[in-house]
Amino acid sequence: MTQFRPTGFGVLPPVIKNLLIINGLMFLAQYTFRDPSLSTLPDSLSLSAFAQIFTLHAYQSSLFEPWQLITHMFMHGSIGHIFGNMLALWMFGAILENIWGSKQFLFFYLLCGLGAAFLHLGITSYEILHATNMYGIDTPTLGASGAVFGILIAFVYLFPNTYIYIYFFLPMKAKWLGIIYFSYELITALQNAPGDGIARWAHVGGAVIGFILVFIWKKNNRRY
Repeated sequence: MTQFRPTGFGVLPPVIKNLLIINGLMFLAQYTFRDPSLSTLPDSLSLSAFAQIFTLHAYQSSLFEPWQLITHMFMHGSIGHIFGNMLALWMFGAILENIWGSKQFLFFYLLCGLGAAFLHLGITSYEILHATNMYGIDTPTLGASGAVFGILIAFVYLFPNTYIYIYFFLPMKAKWLGIIYFSYELITALQNAPGDGIARWAHVGGAVIGFILVFIWKKNNRRY
């Protein structure tokens, strides 16, 4: 990362640190208040009564609440889910926060998460209307993936030739990783595979909002 040498670089800037803490505490709460009767199910953490309050539901569902547009970003279904999201948040987000500052980065993060939620809800509503939703209106959506995808796309846009080591071994330029990853998510979302269990449109929505924001900011010569 020879092109990235800002002054006052922090390995763990304040917003990233607090996001990691909040996500960790929410995951701990999910585990603590899980429903023992659901413990045999692979997605028991997202199905528990506690999780149903904060995960995102279709607005047609009786379980939908407005705050879920924000709170679902801090909920995760498994250790692997939260570990992957938080690792990516720190790897790419710490750099962006150091460049933009904490306030601008937090605004970016939350707006990407909201964009992901709204696109997901829009697609879900269309599926419900046309009776193609295989999971029902009460199926929860959770995770920071939408916001993290926005961060990833912003990093790719600003540092396209930076090498990222896949699984800490295989080097790949950020621009190729971004193109491949986004294309995979978009194609998979369009296929709408039953049983996939992943909110692909949320990933696409976060990426699109992230790209739009960083494109506008850079075009207007804002600090980036």
